[in-house]
This record gives sequence, C-alpha cells and structure tokens, in this order.
Amino acid sequence: MSALSAENLSVRHGLLEAVRGMTFSISKGETLALVGANGAGKTTLLRALAGAHPAATGRIALDGQDVTGLSVHQRVRRGIALVPEGRRMFTSMTVAENLKLGAMAARPGDWSIDRVIEIFPNLKKRLDHKTGHLSGGEQQATAIGRALMSNPDVLLLDEVSLGLSPLVVDRVYESLSGLIRSGTTIILVEQDLARAMSVADRVICMLEGRAVLEGSAKELSREQVTDAYFGLHRANSGKAH
Repeated sequence: MSALSAENLSVRHGLLEAVRGMTFSISKGETLALVGANGAGKTTLLRALAGAHPAATGRIALDGQDVTGLSVHQRVRRGIALVPEGRRMFTSMTVAENLKLGAMAARPGDWSIDRVIEIFPNLKKRLDHKTGHLSGGEQQATAIGRALMSNPDVLLLDEVSLGLSPLVVDRVYESLSGLIRSGTTIILVEQDLARAMSVADRVICMLEGRAVLEGSAKELSREQVTDAYFGLHRANSGKAH
C-alpha cells in the first residue's frame, strides 16, 4: 500500500485549473521530486495534498484512507506535514519555541528537539535565538524541524533552496540526505534539477498542471527531464517506468 496517493486530482485558482488530473503515489520511505517551471502547478499540488487548498475533483489517500475532505490540522494529525515556500517563521520566537509549536499537534513518534538537532546540528547553538535573527539556511532547518516535530508519515517540502546561497543549499541538502536515510517519506518541490535528481528516488515533471514525465531518478537523463521541463517532451512520448 502506498504512503500517499492522488487519483485524478484537479485543483483550481478561480477559473484557472492549476493542477489537472494528477494521478500518482509514493511508497513509504521513498523520496519523490516534483520539478517544473514556475507556474507548472507544483506548489498548488503540494498545498492540495496538505489540505491548504481544496481539490476541485479527485481523491487524496493516506495509507489507503481518503483524506480529501480533511483540513490541514486534521491531515497533520493523520501524518502529513508541509514545509511551505518561504519558510514562514514566527520571527519573534526562538528556534526552540518554533520547534515546540510543531509538537503541539504531534502524533506519537520518535521526533524530538534532540533528534532534530541530530539532523540539523547547526541549530544546536541557536535554540535560544529568535528565528528572525537566523540565516536563511538556519531558518529553513528550523522550518523543516518544526514540521518533523509533528511526527509525520509524509513530509512535503516546497522549494527548500529558494533564496539561499549555493553554499547554504549544500548544507541543507546534506542534512536532507540524513533525513532521507532515516526513512522519512518525502515529496520535494525543487526548481534545481540537479539537486532534485541527486536525492530523489523518483521524479515527476509537471507542465501546465499535468505530469508530462515520470520515472526513476537514476533512469531518467538530465536531457529528458529538461525537455519535459520546457514542454519539448509530451506525456505519452517518453514516460519512463
């Protein structure tokens, strides 16, 4: 049974259909990268999976149970956690306070502040610092740690490298590798193809709200993904299995 699945999922912004008939699943412990240009529908899809944006049609299931009609908070309690684009820290609160907020809706599980520090050791000396005074990389680590404190079955990460320097992105992805090794199930939205393909088990490329290419990150070439990214590769012409 898949950890999370979407079946014929469509999501609208008013009259605009931002996600169109998406069907996919992710297995427990797998990392799935959603790639595509700005406006492809990646963030909208992630928000719909998290319950932050309603589905127009289709079904979302967690461990085989339909969660399509549940709110964000209900989905967190079921095991879905979203790290939104832009991090959205409570900047007047400390790192420790932000992490504790994530535990307020926590399910039973192993994640604690100590375990978050194991994954993101750069936060150890910053626990008592207000997040508004942190670097972008430290804020991103805090945002991911806050989501992990809810003990999710599936972690949704939206644009983790956005606005960060290449050196800081290296550090964040090094920490993500540890998170992946821990067995966390992850859906990652990332515009940096090389980064996404370096950590993902599987890649879905989106264009105009649809999946136009899907396959193993190891089997898909950079050229195939780039062609799909820019609309040079259509859905049925080169879908990898």
